Amino acid sequence: MKKVMMVALALSLSVATVSCKKGLDKIGNAVMKAGENESQAIIDFNNNFLDSYKSSSRHVESIVKYAEAAVKKAKGENVIYIPTVMSSMDYAISKIKEVPSGFDKDKGAVETEYNMYKAKRESIQKKFDELKSYMTSEDYKDDKGAKAEALKKDIDAEAQAFFTAGGNVLTKIKPATDAAEEVILKDHPMKEFIVSSKSLMNSMDSVMDVLDKQYAEGFNEAEAQKKYDEFEKIVAENSKKEFNVKDAQYSYKKSQFESVNKNASDFLDKFRKLIRDSKSTKQIPDSNINEMDSAYESVLSSYNSFVK
Repeated sequence: MKKVMMVALALSLSVATVSCKKGLDKIGNAVMKAGENESQAIIDFNNNFLDSYKSSSRHVESIVKYAEAAVKKAKGENVIYIPTVMSSMDYAISKIKEVPSGFDKDKGAVETEYNMYKAKRESIQKKFDELKSYMTSEDYKDDKGAKAEALKKDIDAEAQAFFTAGGNVLTKIKPATDAAEEVILKDHPMKEFIVSSKSLMNSMDSVMDVLDKQYAEGFNEAEAQKKYDEFEKIVAENSKKEFNVKDAQYSYKKSQFESVNKNASDFLDKFRKLIRDSKSTKQIPDSNINEMDSAYESVLSSYNSFVK
């Protein structure tokens, strides 16, 4: 299973003042000096790219699965059904007009990886359209599936390049995004709760990294239990926080903050079930990893609502 982990989305709120912070690297200092407007541009790019990567990754994954089943059918194997690939419109990517100058010396590298990401997505879609036409017309009866096999090979290679480019973009924009958050969050009334909730999201990402690896390579109870204990502690600490923000305009955020913690608690419930169900076979069942994916999406969705 190919799981694309989404780092927690950055805050998209503005504040009136800007300050520098000790310990930032060069790109961080450049963002701090650029100020609030450039910081917001960086955060907007980060949020739009994450939304794009999330939706496009699912689409690419479905195409890879389609290609695998198509080759089997074209080669004469008994295939009950070929997975459906829903049409996908990447609205988030249309919001990105350019790579912000606030990325400073990394701007060129970000642009290179971002352009690769877009090109590979387009290429995968074209190859899928060609494969779907080939399968619909049953042209595989003429060449015994040779074209399907060739297209699958191309799609697999392009998909790998797509995920690599997407991951590289996330890696390269992180320092500037973190610095931009410092600018936007300074003196913000909800800073304490946003920072602690982001820590919760990062811990949950770490959990899913481990589980996805174990799903592919075999269940390790000790490692999984350790991750459970770590995340449980963070959820407990975040849940104990009293949302005492005095600014009335943020009063409605209290229920959203509580929703983050409730969904995180539900995530823990699914995690305990996974550990129990995986002990005997030393393998994580498909149903359990799918439950974890769903629970992860619920926490992420509530977090994004909270910080926006």
